[in-house]
Amino acid sequence: MSAAPLLNRRLVLGVAAAAYAGVFAGLALFGGNGLGLGHCFYVPICLVALVTNAVYGALAGAVAAGLYPLAVILAPGGTPNLLTESSGVRLVMYTLVGALVGWYASTNRTLVAQLRDHATHDFLTALGNARVFDEELARRCSAGRAFTLVLADMDDLKQVNDTHGHEAGNAALRRAAEVLRAHTAFDEVVARIGGDEFAIVTELAPDRAALLCARISRTLAADDLHLSFGTTAYPQDGTSAVELFRKADDRLFTAKLLSRNRKSFVALG
Repeated sequence: MSAAPLLNRRLVLGVAAAAYAGVFAGLALFGGNGLGLGHCFYVPICLVALVTNAVYGALAGAVAAGLYPLAVILAPGGTPNLLTESSGVRLVMYTLVGALVGWYASTNRTLVAQLRDHATHDFLTALGNARVFDEELARRCSAGRAFTLVLADMDDLKQVNDTHGHEAGNAALRRAAEVLRAHTAFDEVVARIGGDEFAIVTELAPDRAALLCARISRTLAADDLHLSFGTTAYPQDGTSAVELFRKADDRLFTAKLLSRNRKSFVALG
């Protein structure tokens, strides 16, 4: 959890604690007195539930249900009878409201997190998507530090789809993504930016990036899968995202063309 959400959560819980104290003090000073102050306990209950979950929301309700009769006892002319029918009703209502609000809030947070994940990750491979790649490439160019862009394209994916079906093609893409992620560092961006095209943004020098591509190729060759690569380096090959991408894409196209010609030559021989 990042610092900002954690700080906001603590702030809300602090406000809830103050609200508990305020309602308790009001009841202790004025008692029921027809003011309906007990309903104000719903404020801290909901505050706690909104930043936690159903369990803590129910506990917040139980705390309010316990504070209410205690405050009434301390009020002028208060009665020591804690176990009344209204106390049971309050316990049920407070805990039920807290649980429902907590459940809704935690479910909503989960859905929002899933939407954010879908907005930044490729659904098939779980790698970053084109949006993540574009943002990272622009950020690296703005930072002005040397880096290498690697584009990779899977060879003969259409043939795999036509021969074995799209599920086999999807499995090949997932395997390629798995190998790419396994051979790169945690802080390096690896993304699927097209149907059969991937990208790596790394701080490795171009010669070391070439060795990385070779290791990836050897690993995939064991599964009879092949990638073609095209690389560019900042700032040697360009200083803008568009320029770097175009040069890497041109080199990738050349690599694929050479690979096809080599396969054709082998087939003819």
